[in-house]
Amino acid sequence: MDTTLDDIEVRVLGCLIEKELTTPEYYPLSLNALTNACNQKSNRDPVMALQETDVVKALDSLRFKRFARVAGDSGRVSKYRHSLAESLRLAPPALAVIAELLLRGPQTVGELRTRGERMAPFPDLAAVEEVLQELSDINPPLVLKLARQPGRKEARYAHFFSGMPAVSEEDSQSPPEPARLKVMAEEERFARLEEEVRALRSEVEELRTAVKEFRAQFE
Repeated sequence: MDTTLDDIEVRVLGCLIEKELTTPEYYPLSLNALTNACNQKSNRDPVMALQETDVVKALDSLRFKRFARVAGDSGRVSKYRHSLAESLRLAPPALAVIAELLLRGPQTVGELRTRGERMAPFPDLAAVEEVLQELSDINPPLVLKLARQPGRKEARYAHFFSGMPAVSEEDSQSPPEPARLKVMAEEERFARLEEEVRALRSEVEELRTAVKEFRAQFE
């Protein structure tokens, strides 16, 4: 069975992992919440504008490839979850690294630590390197180390869910300054809060719909 993922499948899988770790109270995700997560502007590269039909097709493919499934306790609204933890027995730090690579593409060890800490704690760079080595040792490997690009001091790592990754123009640019990384972290924090509010509103709307349908049965 071909388990190579396309760009939309990568985004959907990354979002399922991310939301499990960052907003477990809203996980598993409804189709609406998952689509909003895929189209989120923060922590995404590239930013996408997917329709629910795009996400449904990706979910069907991920379920066939055993990367995702419908939650058994979905209730009246179908909800979805990833299957990596069960199938590969991955701990949260490993899932956090995979999610970052799926959502943003190739990154350095330092970038993965800074960005991944919103999902799992990394006490130092060595902890990230240990996780990367663990993911590289899996057969077949889930991540690989890219050749260091001109102008960069550090090599980047990429996920291997879509085969050999293409090197983007960004990979050949100089890394951002520490001050810029700090600003980006603040922007991401506010964006996460906004995303949580949107997820809560979506959950409330779904509950209202369910209550309305329940009441209609007795009218």
